[in-house]
Amino acid sequence: MPKFASFSEIGMGLTGFGVFFLFFGMILFFDKALLAIGNVLFVAGLSFVIGLERTFRFFFQKHKMKATGFFLGGVLIVLIGWPLIGMILEIYGFFLLFRGFFPVVVGFIRRVPVLGYLLNLPGISSLVDKVGESNNMV
Repeated sequence: MPKFASFSEIGMGLTGFGVFFLFFGMILFFDKALLAIGNVLFVAGLSFVIGLERTFRFFFQKHKMKATGFFLGGVLIVLIGWPLIGMILEIYGFFLLFRGFFPVVVGFIRRVPVLGYLLNLPGISSLVDKVGESNNMV
């Protein structure tokens, strides 16, 4: 009997394709279609990974409304057809939404052999320390 993929596995695939399409859309001079597909896949994948209710609760917490407005507003502006402005708003909203995760990510990357060495170089280390310190908890 074949093994079927779980919702979280499907969600990881959708999120990965979403990030790929967003990256590829930016490389190809902010192609509207690729960015729109990437946005839809990313949000759908996130919903599959953590569930619809938890996704809704994450985005619409009272202290994250500004960040959610920028992120989802950027998605809407990309879908309307202004990809550069939309991506700027999205990136700002993304950093506001996920800034509580950056210390965890920086700590993890510092333990990876090659990347950890690069993050500990003199000029990069101070920048990474500023990004990695966060007073806000998610």
